[in-house]
Amino acid sequence: MKIPQFMAALLFGLCCLSNAALAQDHPIEGNWVINEELSDDPDEAVEAAIIAAGGKVSRSWFKKKEKGRYRGGPEEQEVYDRLSYDPILRITYDEPEFWFGYADGFQRVFHTDGRTQSVGASDHYSNGAQDFAFGQWEGETLFVEGRPREGGFTLESYTVEANGMRLRVALELKPNNFGAAVKMVRIYDRQAP
Repeated sequence: MKIPQFMAALLFGLCCLSNAALAQDHPIEGNWVINEELSDDPDEAVEAAIIAAGGKVSRSWFKKKEKGRYRGGPEEQEVYDRLSYDPILRITYDEPEFWFGYADGFQRVFHTDGRTQSVGASDHYSNGAQDFAFGQWEGETLFVEGRPREGGFTLESYTVEANGMRLRVALELKPNNFGAAVKMVRIYDRQAP
């Protein structure tokens, strides 16, 4: 039985289309830039945590507009600064591995296949402790739990919204030396590749 030429072209086109759909990147992948208008102010979130822990926030009226005033803690707390303040986020996903890239080349790598990481006391002192994180999908949301090297934790959720053009990131950050967690939502807009 001979297939007419137009039917062969149609079948070829459908095969190519389905192969292209299978090769499509995951919607969370891409280059994202912070939307400051829709995002919580990181400084205000830090101040809310300080007050919740019973602390006081003191600064003069003239410095009230200063942005990023809580950025720049010790090196072992860098991941908190990256999550809270960096204006860009690059996400690459090659199941089960994620690469999150921030400003100045800072990167986080973690997995969604249930693997764990343990750092023994001798590793901590001989090699220096490192940040680590692990993720898990629940529906269309990626949940990430991080353990920064200073002993605190991060709870993060990433959801793609607005037909793939916006990324909603809910954060709960608890540095080891804080009495309460810093909670905020960061909204990112997708950028052209």
